[in-house]
Amino acid sequence: MFRTAFLKIVLGSAFALGAGGAAMAQSANPAWLDQLSEQLALEQDCAVDYYLNIREGELAGRLTFEARAQCADGRQFDGSLTEPAESFTISECGVQVC
Repeated sequence: MFRTAFLKIVLGSAFALGAGGAAMAQSANPAWLDQLSEQLALEQDCAVDYYLNIREGELAGRLTFEARAQCADGRQFDGSLTEPAESFTISECGVQVC
């Protein structure tokens, strides 16, 4: 169901922009963020406040989705999914030193 709904949104956006599917526009209402929020709540006890670096793309003909979630408690997680996977790979963001 998620996949079908998302494909309709992406394809509709691409054709509305006249791209003919050659370039993918970001979804107007990315339902995959809801899926990521639910997975973070279940697996990491994270109540998402907002998202950073939201990206949608294509890699070797497969749709990709990436975002960084900011939790209410201050933690941050990166989530990524490459279809046909149905769940996100989640990793906690740690302190980075340049």
